[in-house]
Amino acid sequence: MKTLGIIGGMSPESTITYYNLINQLVNQAKGGNHSAPLVIVNVEFEQIVRLQKQGEWYCAGEILAAAAQKLTQIGVDGVLLATNTMHKVAPQIIQAIDVPFLHIIDATAKAINAKQINQIALLGTQFTMQDHFYRDLLLARGITPIVPNNEQQQEIHRIIFTELCIGKIKSESKQFYLDVIAELEKQGAQGVILGCTEIGLLINQQDATLPFFDTSILHAQKAAEFILTE
Repeated sequence: MKTLGIIGGMSPESTITYYNLINQLVNQAKGGNHSAPLVIVNVEFEQIVRLQKQGEWYCAGEILAAAAQKLTQIGVDGVLLATNTMHKVAPQIIQAIDVPFLHIIDATAKAINAKQINQIALLGTQFTMQDHFYRDLLLARGITPIVPNNEQQQEIHRIIFTELCIGKIKSESKQFYLDVIAELEKQGAQGVILGCTEIGLLINQQDATLPFFDTSILHAQKAAEFILTE
């Protein structure tokens, strides 16, 4: 099996999800006591959050690129960034390494295209919902994202950082997300991207009729496929 390097810690809650999912998928494929060969570099999330708020994306990208380089020095065969928002600086990471980078939007768009969906609700941090890095990559694959209004975006963002990232799960926050999804469905959304790796901690497919595309699950599946491919 190949060894996968994970840049984690953004947040630790979602990194745990990745770790568990990847190991489960590899074990299902291999049986016995098999597990995934993983190396994790866990960055200091508070530092990344501070740089996000200050708009210092290049500096944040340098930190993640250095983490990726550390992983390649250890000898991993590929690198995964266990977060959605920081894929904004994916080009910096890709430029810094000489092994494959497993992009979260590639995994997500592939699943959406397989369902022949071309209009989709996008939930995530305010950076993800507003910035062109995520939306442009979807549009390039024939998928038009529909995002909540600005007030809803602010609340979605707040819930992610002040609740989900530190393991707080509240029923009123879950209902808020579901109400936003219902509104976006009326606007033409045919599915929902859970475009922050923590959102799956709050809502899942059983909560709605629209198909959900949980990016952490899809990304973990891509990771397991990479590990298992000779």
